[in-house]
This record gives sequence, structure tokens and C-alpha cells, in this order.
Amino acid sequence: MDSIATLIDTVPIFYLGVFSSLAAGVATGVGGLPVLFTQSVSQRLQDTMLGFGAGVMLAATSFSLIIPGIDAATVSSGSTVFAAFVMVGGIMLGGFFLFLGDKYLPHEHFIKGREGIDTTKLRRLWLFILAITLHNFPEGMAVGVGFGTGNIRNGLVLAMGIGLQNIPEGLVVALALTTHKYSRGYALWIALLTGLVEPVGGAIGAGIIQISRPLLPWGLAFAAGAMLYVISNEIIPESHRKGYEREATFGVLIGFVIMMFLDVTLG
Repeated sequence: MDSIATLIDTVPIFYLGVFSSLAAGVATGVGGLPVLFTQSVSQRLQDTMLGFGAGVMLAATSFSLIIPGIDAATVSSGSTVFAAFVMVGGIMLGGFFLFLGDKYLPHEHFIKGREGIDTTKLRRLWLFILAITLHNFPEGMAVGVGFGTGNIRNGLVLAMGIGLQNIPEGLVVALALTTHKYSRGYALWIALLTGLVEPVGGAIGAGIIQISRPLLPWGLAFAAGAMLYVISNEIIPESHRKGYEREATFGVLIGFVIMMFLDVTLG
């Protein structure tokens, strides 16, 4: 273990951020693996898993982004009040960035209405997949920026949490495709592709912090705001749409405490 830790310490922060965000993105493909064996997963389980992902993201946002961001801003400025303003501004910017993406980029929430295949439903299916891809970008950025704190353990735990959150997303994408008669292999491939935007976000996040260290608190806050927007605007509403709000809520609680435990013990 010590040799592995020593090896990790020798890898530049930028590459750690990129590789870790890639690993987190690949988790969407892992989540899609069950479609190779079954095309039916209960809606109750899907909504519980989505809630779990939302809980993981909430804890990751709080413990791996906002708290380190406050600490970094306080150290750089010497003022907790200034640090608070930085975090407020960065969080709002991150949320507004996702709002603009929602407003101007073509996408749609998960398929609603009647079952069956028609051109409208297929178009909505692909818009939903685009939405998942779009919202994976700030998650990758969060991982990249997370390594910018210099706390490698914190970055690794954040990547682990994002990876856990990506698993139910990958499952939902793959199931949506197989429901519309796409092959299982194709569904798994698309589920994997939706997560491969994350290393792009990771490279941008890690690169910005490497170029300008004072941007670290802003980067952490921006990533936190973007993730909070995704949680509230996308994941939680989707987990509640079929009447399993209570199961999804317990999923949130379980995901939150697991990620909190990982962050406190390993971060």
C-alpha cells in the first residue's frame, strides 16, 4: 500500500485528475452491464438507485467541494467573510452555467407519456441521452478541480463518489435503449459513451487550477453549484416521477451517509 501511495504521489496532479475522471466516467458503462443479462429492472429499484446517486452527489458536493473551497479561499484571503462570498458567487455561477445549458442546448428529461415506439419518442430518447452526457461534464470537472486542492486522497474519494453516482445513470440509459429495441451491446456502448465526457471536464478543471492556483476556490464552488443544479433539476425529479418518492428518498439518505463515511475516513 505504501508503494502504491508513493507511486500516486509522483504522478502530476493534472494527470491524476484526468485519469480519475476517466475512471469515474467508465462507471456509466459498469452501470449498464445488467442489460446484458436482463432487460427488466423494476422501476422501484431504478428510482432507489437514482436517489442513491443524488445522495452521493450531495455529500460529495458538501464535503469534497464546498468545505475544501471554503478552506482554500480562507487561506488565500485570510478572511472567512471573503471566502463565504467566493463560494456563494462560484456556486451561483455553476448553477447558472447548467441553467444556460438546459435552456439553449437540445435535450429533454426522461421519456414520459405512452409506451411504444414512434419518431417523437425516439427523438426524446436521444435528447435524454444528450442531457445525461451534458450533465456528466461538471462531474468530471469536479474531479479535476478536486485534485487541485493538493489533497490526493480527497480527489480520489471524490472520483469514487462520482463513479458510484454514475452507475445508476448508466443503467437507466441502457434500459431506455433496450426498451426501444436497441441491441444490448449497443445500449451498453452508449451508456459508456455518456460518461466519457467526464475526462474532458476533468482535464479542463485540473488544467485551470494548474494554470492559476487562486482560481481553486472558484473552481470548487463552480463545480459544486453545477452539481447541485443537476441534483435538484434532474436526478431527484426523475426519481420521483413514477410514485416511488419514499424509496428514492431513502436512496438519497443511504447514498449521502456512505459518501460522507468515505470522505471522513479516507479523504
